[in-house]
Amino acid sequence: MMNKKDASTQEQDMRFLRRFTLRTLALLAAVIGIVALFDPFYQYHAPLPGLKAVLTDKEYQCIGSLRTFDYDALIVGSSVCENYNNHWFDEGFDCTAIKAIRSYGATADLCYLLDNAYASHDLKYVFYNIDPSSLSADTEPTYESTGCPMYLYDRNLFNDYSYWLNKDVLMEKLPYMLAYSFLGDYDEGDSYNWAQWKYFGQDMATGMYARLPAVKEMQPETANAETLAGNIALLTAQVEAHPETTFKFFFSPYSMLWWDNAYRNGERDAVIYNEKQAIGALLAYDNVEIYFYQDDEEVITDLDNYMDMIHFSKDINYTVYDNLVNGRGRLTKDNYEERLERMRALSERIVREDILKYYST
Repeated sequence: MMNKKDASTQEQDMRFLRRFTLRTLALLAAVIGIVALFDPFYQYHAPLPGLKAVLTDKEYQCIGSLRTFDYDALIVGSSVCENYNNHWFDEGFDCTAIKAIRSYGATADLCYLLDNAYASHDLKYVFYNIDPSSLSADTEPTYESTGCPMYLYDRNLFNDYSYWLNKDVLMEKLPYMLAYSFLGDYDEGDSYNWAQWKYFGQDMATGMYARLPAVKEMQPETANAETLAGNIALLTAQVEAHPETTFKFFFSPYSMLWWDNAYRNGERDAVIYNEKQAIGALLAYDNVEIYFYQDDEEVITDLDNYMDMIHFSKDINYTVYDNLVNGRGRLTKDNYEERLERMRALSERIVREDILKYYST
């Protein structure tokens, strides 16, 4: 039989447990409320009035911004597109642009982002950078297989606790967003920009290039025919599904080191073939324009523009933008094959002459 003292102690324990539970629930509710209110990953809404759109972490923020921001144009591509300033496109094309970025720019991943954008937006323009590797990449999206936070991608509110109760979000991401909104001169147009404090120069570029000691046998140009067809189908499906959008596809100027590597790896002919096939297929559509800057000799042979084989300075981003807005470098059904063959000839000159400035053989 329980005595009065034991009963009193048990009652006190129960009161303490209730108070602890209520306080814990109140604390959790407050944390969830703060995260949902300020929403640094923009899952539920665009920035609150007075706050800037601080976009610095594409794997966590890109998908939310595509769903919740107000825009009518997208800058789509890999890491080489991160250093464009969105406001350039706003002014040059009379639109409101944001970025849809995936680091290595695989077609399936970028089309996944486009699908999410189109689910809630009508787009006037899509400025789409085609990376050569994207035409032979896997035709299935890779977000889950590469460890992206799928609770932010899947539209399932019930697993958002990984976002709400994440100490990094509360202690790092949210204060970071507030600091950049009120204390700095953060430019919202520079979303995902990584160029600040990076060094571009020939010593840096060549130092990052692991050149193969011997040249491999050149692959057949149709080496990637199956995946190429799949990736072309993904691109043309987007174009066909959205005739109201003007798609401005463009090929960025990779450095001559990249072309030397493609040659020494035996991939050069397949790269050019893939591009010819994709360009030919896309030019069949009235809402498509294609621009080609890979053969910009002045840019690609000056390694001071680069920090590695691929990544160029923000000045080159502006050059590409300026060419786009002024219609320079446009491919047509009549000239695209000639331009690609010119690129092949330039790559031959690179590996036989220009590269010898940096390597003896």
